[in-house]
Amino acid sequence: MRPVPWDDRGVIDHPGELSDLLREQGADAARLHDVLAALAGGGWWSTRDLVRETAVAHRLVERVVEALGEEVERETADRAADAGRETRVRLRSPSRYTGFSRPRLADPVGHLLDGHAEAAAELERLVAEAPSSRVDLDHVAASARTALRRGVFLAARFALPGARLLCVGDHDLTSLATTLVGKDTEAVVVDIDERMLAYIDAAAQRLGLPVRCHFADLRLGLPEAVRGQADLVFTDPPYTPEGVELFVRRGLEGLADPRRGRVLVAYGASETTPALVAKTQSRLVRMGLVSEAIWPDFNRYLGAEAIGATSDLYVLRPTSRTPVGDAAGADAARIYSQGANAKEAAAALPEEDARSVLERVAGDSDTGRVDTVVGAWPKGAVPDGVRGVRLSTWLGSPTPGDRVAINLTGGWEALLDRVILAASAREVHVVVPSSAEAVRDREGQEALRARIEPRYTVRFLRGVPGPRATVVVARARELGAEASPGQRLLWHCQDRAHGRLTSTLREGLIAVTAQLGLPLNKKGARTRVAASAPWLPGHTLLDLPGHRFGELRAVTDRLVAEFRD
Repeated sequence: MRPVPWDDRGVIDHPGELSDLLREQGADAARLHDVLAALAGGGWWSTRDLVRETAVAHRLVERVVEALGEEVERETADRAADAGRETRVRLRSPSRYTGFSRPRLADPVGHLLDGHAEAAAELERLVAEAPSSRVDLDHVAASARTALRRGVFLAARFALPGARLLCVGDHDLTSLATTLVGKDTEAVVVDIDERMLAYIDAAAQRLGLPVRCHFADLRLGLPEAVRGQADLVFTDPPYTPEGVELFVRRGLEGLADPRRGRVLVAYGASETTPALVAKTQSRLVRMGLVSEAIWPDFNRYLGAEAIGATSDLYVLRPTSRTPVGDAAGADAARIYSQGANAKEAAAALPEEDARSVLERVAGDSDTGRVDTVVGAWPKGAVPDGVRGVRLSTWLGSPTPGDRVAINLTGGWEALLDRVILAASAREVHVVVPSSAEAVRDREGQEALRARIEPRYTVRFLRGVPGPRATVVVARARELGAEASPGQRLLWHCQDRAHGRLTSTLREGLIAVTAQLGLPLNKKGARTRVAASAPWLPGHTLLDLPGHRFGELRAVTDRLVAEFRD
């Protein structure tokens, strides 16, 4: 191999290990030059800070420090931002390494950022106060500057005024950044993280930004109101090949016209794992997507040092060969790198436990049998003649069933309240991990009750079928004469959970006022519902973010208040 050119400052007189490492990297040694140039400044550096400064993967930074050997001195110090201590290094003779400094490529939007000082300041606050990352969802927070750069890039590259941006997951607040930069743009967020949906909703309301939030488990699909509506899509998906493909497919489902739309993807991997990048890119190619542009190291993160705390920005253009539809196959459920939905995770519900649950449900019934099972049940546990229904089907449209058993182990527990509300059954038995937020303590249990009452009553069988599981038993109820008009209106909406809330509220309001002897026509009901809450349009009860459930209860009370005696 041709030797790496050195300058004339004596840089060649370095440890043999460093020379070997640089030669090993070939032309890509320029990235390691950046690490050496940072150290040449003479300051103390932790490995983590060197990664974030240079966008070089953690392992390669470690190898540079190891190769320097006795050229570096070490100290242990308290971390600046969090608990614990870390080792820091600095060069004993930094002046010997100044020859490694090199010009940097221009930031594609850096020259535009000064015109957005107010948005930058607001995003610093928003990112600092945002909910913490969830490891089981492969979250790593992007920096506030990255959020701003995404918004500025979208505004500079595309005609944003009047456009709709769909954020397929939005832990990094790209929706808020984009609408701060271009306030004539509408953003729609679809996410499973209730904390982020509540945070984004509150921030958008405070700032007067046109951002709407929908709850969904993206493995099952987009909410109906979101499909085919967007002009642009942005997603920062789980970085498994399966995760990238699934989130991109969801983005394609959301485009109004795939031929004119674009899907922007933040995707990163360590430079030491090019085969993983090849697997991901090959999936995109098989989907008929053109990589219109790839900006290296565009996104910076407050973590993810294994991949250099950075990712690239892909601009993908659909073609006539690009499929717009569901992501088929079993891989759709295992898209994360950690937790219950990692590809390597063990089976969630053993066959013996599944059989125990179904026998218990059957034993409690008048007929002595279960008629419907929903979700992934071990085949050997389900009796002949019992109908199996996919979770996506159950949540997608009303499905008949009288005594239903639903399996939400294996990473589906966030759907607990919604699979109950989606039922038309007399009784629903749902198996969830005992660690699930809705069952693990009194606070979570009361929150679940508040979301599904008055349509269903609920009880909790902890330790069933085993010590790590809980069966939630929900029984349908009819309202007695003592129920208030507001409860009756809410019950009506819960009984039609798949319907648009604007429609179910309107129909329910007409029915409840008729019961009060004060009939209301369709126009009057429509007018009152439209004025009741700005966040209602487009939602069903099943994609309504959790923090809105309490507000919906207040809306039903207000709508009937003027008709009470």
